[in-house]
Amino acid sequence: MSIRYIEETGQLILETRSTSYQMKIDSLGYLNHLYYGPKVETTDMSYPYRIYDHGFSGNPYDMRNNRAFSLDSMPQEYTSFGVGDFRVSSIAASCSDGSRCAEFRYEKHEIIDGKYSIPGLPSVYDSGAVAQTLIVTLIDNAANIRIKLYYGVFESLDIITRAAEISNAGYEIVWLRKASSMCLELPFGKWDMIHFHGRHCMERQPERVPLFHGIHTLSSGRGMSSHQHNPFVILCDHEATEDSGTCYGMMLMYSGNHKTEIELDQFDSTRVVMGLSDDRFRWELAPNTSLHTPEVILTCADGLTELSHRYHRVIRNNVVRGAYKLSHRPVLINNWEAMYFDLNEEKLLALADKAASLGIELFVLDDGWFKNRVDDNAALGDWVPDEKKLPNGLDSLIEKINAKGMKFGLWVEPEMVSEDSDLYRAHPDWALTAPNRAPMMARNQLVLDLSRQEVHEYIFNTLSDLLSKYNITYIKWDFNRPLSDVYSRSTPSPRQGEVAHRYYLSLYKIYERLTEKFPNVLFEGCAGGGGRFDAGMLHYAPQIWCSDNTDPISRLTIQYGTSFGYPMSSVGAHVSATPNHQTGRLTPLSTRGIVAMSGAFGYELDLLKLSDGELAEIKEQVARFKEIEPIVHNGLFYRLSSMQESGHYFAWQFVSPEKDRSLVNIVVTNPLANSTPIHVRLKGLDPDALYSVDGEFECSGSALMKAGYTFTRLTGDYPALQVDIKQVK
Repeated sequence: MSIRYIEETGQLILETRSTSYQMKIDSLGYLNHLYYGPKVETTDMSYPYRIYDHGFSGNPYDMRNNRAFSLDSMPQEYTSFGVGDFRVSSIAASCSDGSRCAEFRYEKHEIIDGKYSIPGLPSVYDSGAVAQTLIVTLIDNAANIRIKLYYGVFESLDIITRAAEISNAGYEIVWLRKASSMCLELPFGKWDMIHFHGRHCMERQPERVPLFHGIHTLSSGRGMSSHQHNPFVILCDHEATEDSGTCYGMMLMYSGNHKTEIELDQFDSTRVVMGLSDDRFRWELAPNTSLHTPEVILTCADGLTELSHRYHRVIRNNVVRGAYKLSHRPVLINNWEAMYFDLNEEKLLALADKAASLGIELFVLDDGWFKNRVDDNAALGDWVPDEKKLPNGLDSLIEKINAKGMKFGLWVEPEMVSEDSDLYRAHPDWALTAPNRAPMMARNQLVLDLSRQEVHEYIFNTLSDLLSKYNITYIKWDFNRPLSDVYSRSTPSPRQGEVAHRYYLSLYKIYERLTEKFPNVLFEGCAGGGGRFDAGMLHYAPQIWCSDNTDPISRLTIQYGTSFGYPMSSVGAHVSATPNHQTGRLTPLSTRGIVAMSGAFGYELDLLKLSDGELAEIKEQVARFKEIEPIVHNGLFYRLSSMQESGHYFAWQFVSPEKDRSLVNIVVTNPLANSTPIHVRLKGLDPDALYSVDGEFECSGSALMKAGYTFTRLTGDYPALQVDIKQVK
């Protein structure tokens, strides 16, 4: 069993294949965190703690004569607030009497087989993995707040999940002002923080910094998980590398406003609190009602590579769902960068005809297909095909594309509305706008108030009608502006602080209804590129457009940062034109292909403008990807270098689960250094096996991993190479 309770000591022990997690109910009923790290079996891990007088750290009333007992120095599973622990708190609330404090103590616990689920929210599920759940209930009888802490233990995956349910156990309203999903204490050790910041067209840039005393806050108040701060953070030993060193990963499975606080306190103890953002958050807890928090996916691993592998496995197998979970994803062509808004049936069919001849399997019609959509200033919300651009109708276009042997996909941005639209003219109150205030505009569009049931139904019915009427097998779901002026005209004034979270409860429900009704449709998430790239969205859309920046050299760092937590099967990646439309950079077609083939593969350029030689190369790329897709999407991913370390090249590797095949990829990022030999040590191979390297020579796995491999000299601007390694015996 992966969860045990030792009554004599009050220990609750969670165990995975290689980690232990311990907590303890003390004599006063406080739930102390003892340990999370490499496996230590059942040893009572309270022994490292030395209780002594910390000076001006206060004491609970029960321990008023024991100055060594203080919540301000005690490691806790989920903190109280306002009662003497002055570090970052897990929760905050205003009680009916106006007080703002609560002291939580143990009430009961329950161990059940299987993995808990969270009403209305995405969560890791236990298909294909044996899981157990621990539910620990804490209560403050004065504040009448009860908290259930949920722990999901996936022993074989080395994954532990955390979530909380906060309930009003009294007879008066309680106002939640903060509701975190987890608190994790690391009382000992010195840690580096790795986080993933960014901006539009440059998402998930990894940054590693040592923790210093104080509170480090990573958050988004943009109404999405954001380009700026991904809801994923790693704490690791100062000396940790890809291959060794204690590393803790914490990933919030949520697509909206989030917050992670990491405090290195006065006693050199580290506390991590992660969950919903408390910025402008205020939730009414009426008597006998609850709020469920989003889930955190935790792991502790030896080295950054192993940490990544665990996240890749759990997301591929226990987060992503549906027909495309582990199966072939069609190679697509998206018409956006080929024609933008200047589209018509003739152009689209010409592009589709050329794509079909190259083996491309899916044609995606992007923005501009619906009435009055000639630019990005109008028509969002009116999802009716434009008869001027498509005089024979959307169904005729789809039939003609299907006749070429291609599937059809469609771009939509259903959460948005333009002021210049029939929808807004009919229902201006459906947009998020504050009273007596001109709203902030972004791309000249507003956001629909998904917290309203009629808006929820409108979006669901609109998409359901499109998918029912037309033979659409793929939806690119875009979200091109942040939430501001967050005010709902259907919500009472005291409860406006609930709107941002209710927005996502509604969005997830729409996705749930659509994926259940249309199980064979492939959804791809998008938010101005990678602005909503998170595990919550991957529960519904198995791939996400990684970035609007399709320049392969920029994509190296974007995809590198993304790879720390998310599998490459989730990374939407396209070959685009050169000069690149975002950066103006010139790169070889082979380089663009190798970089894009490390994700969910496709094209986004005008095939009609390419030479016969370029078309022949694309045909080879398409065939190549179809052949290597299983190892790219379901194999093990290794970062062999980083730009910061190597200086002039970037290398990465895929290895099949059976270790019988590997792909090693290299891109030279500094053309001035082309004359410098590029030598890398490979990873993940069977040391005792013999491999052929590009069919040119044979070498043992141990030699390739310990002595390494030297790449053929590459010349020119941004050259790239993919080496095929196959086991021969």
